[in-house]
Amino acid sequence: MTETTSATPELKTTSAPGTARVKASRPRRRIPVTRWVLRTIAVAYVLGLVALPVGTVVQHTFANGLDPVLESLRNPDLQAAARLGVFVAVVSVLINTVFGIGISILIVRYRFPGRRLLNAVIDLPVSISPIVVGIALIFVYGTNGWFGPTLNTLGIQVIFATPALVLATVIVALPLVVREVIPVLEEAGTEQDQAAQSLGANGFQRFVRITLPTIRWALAYGVVLSLARSLGEFGAVRVVSGSVAGESQTMTLFVNDAYQEFGAQAEQDAFTAAFLLMCVAVLFIVIIALLRPKEQKK
Repeated sequence: MTETTSATPELKTTSAPGTARVKASRPRRRIPVTRWVLRTIAVAYVLGLVALPVGTVVQHTFANGLDPVLESLRNPDLQAAARLGVFVAVVSVLINTVFGIGISILIVRYRFPGRRLLNAVIDLPVSISPIVVGIALIFVYGTNGWFGPTLNTLGIQVIFATPALVLATVIVALPLVVREVIPVLEEAGTEQDQAAQSLGANGFQRFVRITLPTIRWALAYGVVLSLARSLGEFGAVRVVSGSVAGESQTMTLFVNDAYQEFGAQAEQDAFTAAFLLMCVAVLFIVIIALLRPKEQKK
């Protein structure tokens, strides 16, 4: 006796008051082998390119336990580098936030000669090396630069001091706020702003009640990106800082200099500072992941 099977999907009948519904069980979809291979390659690529080096730094940081890490955290040069790095990053983000909003509004809502050129120049820090940015700052504000002699006469030192660190960081992080705010302003249009203006609202009132609420998530996302970029900047600040321990050395410069020094303690200090930078980066990634869905809903 043989069992008869049907190739058609199995039908299930459910009863409902006054009606009868028929459901067909869907056949299970098979994931092609090619898709599994691509997924495996993508995961292996990310793990090998990012996770493995990061894990190596963590392993070297805690290779001898927690005590050497705590001893490195008491290093005054590391603490000074952390304070200076945070100060430079916060000041740079504040400057980029203010000017980023202004430049975004100017580009989106106004038409003027040179608008396209301004729009293109904003992306310049992304396309050129940070080393070039540092050299350019020396040409402008250095001892033999355009404004260097005048600034020296006034007793203002820019290059190899904190102002140069702030300038270099502001330049390399400038596009991050602008490029997040401009698309939101373009999508929002100017209808609400014009309506508020017709009702007598001045420019400040329109900015606070209409523009700022519209761009708030994009602005927050850009600020977080800018802060992360500012804390991790190395190339431009390396050229203009002098990297003097305790004076003009940020965390990234401290990691580089400590790692190049001879000795187990210097190496431990470098790994500890690198671990701190990675923890901050992970924190920023979490914040960005929390902000992104809210922005998409808007």
